[in-house]
Amino acid sequence: MADIQANGLERRTVVALVEDKPGVLARIASLFRRRGLNIASLAVGASEQKDLSRMTFVVEGDPTSVGHIAKHLDKLIEVVEVADISDSNVVWRELAMVRVRASQESRPRVIQLANIFRVSIVDVGAEAVTMEITGDTSKIDSMITLMGEFGVEQVMRTGRVAMLRSALSQGGVDGEIQQLTTTNILAREGLESGSV
Repeated sequence: MADIQANGLERRTVVALVEDKPGVLARIASLFRRRGLNIASLAVGASEQKDLSRMTFVVEGDPTSVGHIAKHLDKLIEVVEVADISDSNVVWRELAMVRVRASQESRPRVIQLANIFRVSIVDVGAEAVTMEITGDTSKIDSMITLMGEFGVEQVMRTGRVAMLRSALSQGGVDGEIQQLTTTNILAREGLESGSV
């Protein structure tokens, strides 16, 4: 999931599983700073394992530099595992909350646009509505741009969270890993997609 930016740098996705202790984030961020790499976004949260957190960094840099920093991160005591998953088959999302001006006259149009983007309206005030949107960066950017005609009062974004897609081994002669879509899994189990 590497995107080329206007400045010619790639945005690469690095995921780390770390011990949930004070100061870990500061140590990791200082390592990026010392290497001269910009963290474009960062998302941190509890993982499926007790006392471990998962971090998703979106870093601006070339594959070699980001690969080097992943190796250095792996040497930190608090880091359990780390990987640059940019070139892997991943699923990722961002979350944004956007507050938009919405008078009685403009509110129907704001809600109509919100429906087109499949966003949830999470708060309604006398002169504004707050929406929650998940998706890729371009979807969120497009929605914010369109809402600009009404007046965007505030935007809060999480940054990217990402994980590798599920892969199941087929056990064939060549030992390839086959990505199974929901349709393939349902077909294999003898189910129709409409019955789930």
